[in-house]
Amino acid sequence: MSTTSDVPALKEGQTNPRGIPLAPFVEKVEDYVSSREEVEPALKKFQEMIGKYQFMEMNTQKRMASLKEKIPDIQKTLDTVRFLKVKKDAGKSLDTTYELSDTLYAKANITPTDEVYLWLGANVMLSYPIEEAEPLLESKLNSAKENLAYAEEDLDFLRQQITTLEVNTARLYNFDVTLKRKDAEAAAARA
Repeated sequence: MSTTSDVPALKEGQTNPRGIPLAPFVEKVEDYVSSREEVEPALKKFQEMIGKYQFMEMNTQKRMASLKEKIPDIQKTLDTVRFLKVKKDAGKSLDTTYELSDTLYAKANITPTDEVYLWLGANVMLSYPIEEAEPLLESKLNSAKENLAYAEEDLDFLRQQITTLEVNTARLYNFDVTLKRKDAEAAAARA
């Protein structure tokens, strides 16, 4: 099986780095199935595998969409923490307007502070010293970007596997048609 340069070549039975199995590639159909009776179960197996890969593809796309939403939020929070750190070091207070909800804003005067409050999710907010919040957010941002790159790599890999299985299915189907034609010609020759 030929692969793109970003996905390392794998052998049958192997997986990509995140454990997604490599789809078998049927080079010669005659070596894979020896009779017409074996074609139908092999076709069903390939269709089942395609379904599994499509399910993984759908989940990977959802994970990518979630990460693409989170990354700008993390970046914005990190930028805000850095801005507050600069203002704290300068010792200046800050007048600002901040968002309470989608359409509701409020004015505030922010005095220099040593701590920030970060949402961790699931309605949990924790107080962090500014010096600890910045590296925490940087690590979360780097992790999210890394996970997005892995998800993109997995999506490419899954699409390749689906294509491989679709090619296998077409080859098996064509082989079955050829065998049916030969059987029909043999029956016609006998009659």
